[in-house]
Amino acid sequence: MSAADKRPIIIVKKKVVAAGHHGGAWKIAFADFMTAMFAFFLVMWLLSSSSPKQLRGIAEHFQMPLSEALKGGPAINNSPNVIPGGGDPPILKQEVQIPTSEVDKDFQAEADDINRLDEMKRQLDSMIESSPLLKQFRPQLLVDITPEGLRIQIVDSSKRPMFDRSSAVVVPSMQAILRELSPVINAQPNKITLSGHTDATQYAQGDKSYSNWELSADRANASRRELVVGGLQETKILRVMGVASSMNLNQEDPYAPVNRRISIVVLNHRAQTAIEIANAADASAALPKPGVSSRGASPQAVARPPGNPGQPG
Repeated sequence: MSAADKRPIIIVKKKVVAAGHHGGAWKIAFADFMTAMFAFFLVMWLLSSSSPKQLRGIAEHFQMPLSEALKGGPAINNSPNVIPGGGDPPILKQEVQIPTSEVDKDFQAEADDINRLDEMKRQLDSMIESSPLLKQFRPQLLVDITPEGLRIQIVDSSKRPMFDRSSAVVVPSMQAILRELSPVINAQPNKITLSGHTDATQYAQGDKSYSNWELSADRANASRRELVVGGLQETKILRVMGVASSMNLNQEDPYAPVNRRISIVVLNHRAQTAIEIANAADASAALPKPGVSSRGASPQAVARPPGNPGQPG
């Protein structure tokens, strides 16, 4: 037996160990990705639901460097130097006009309106409590804030009506209330609307002749005249209308006295602008087209026939 055959045989055995758990790092990365995607779609949704004015304000914000924004400086597109990534072509310094955001103007106007109307409500409440005349009619004077502005409602009472029955003749107490309120309303820059309301009691002939629609409009117009006599400028009256019993204050009882009322709304900026735009659109639509004669279009006046047998409120 040779020496080579006598060499010891070495067997190496390696212990096989299963691979360890990789941990949850991938979950964190995936969560970050999903958060970023959610934020992206949220931004896209907000942009799609924003108005053009708001979009212009957002674009203006991103066109202003942070250092300039903190100082209230001009946007990038107003800079004389070209800065990559923003703005329109540069213009000369002497031509620079710092733009005022229309969005900020609207927000400021609405904030001023809210403060002004809140102050007016406090003033009216204080005046009603301090005035001997108005205090006795306190239950019939309702003052509140609505989406359109400050609303003053003078409601009827079974013992103290505002008008003669089935008539637009203003009783003396109602005259005194309107003339007392007139200077306070006139002191505001806001314009107003007036609307007349009746209860559900109908005339004998219903809507075929003189009806609650005409009566409510006549009462609103009579109230307008009393406000003007009290000192209200005519230019501050934007709309006068009669709505009959279509908007009852007491929904459960359409014949309740409180449904007979005069509603005066001191309009906020947004509501006033909307009505003015609508009025302008109606006026332009009513203009005769070139070559079309408007001779035959004469307005029809509705007169109340004497001796109506019905007696609505």
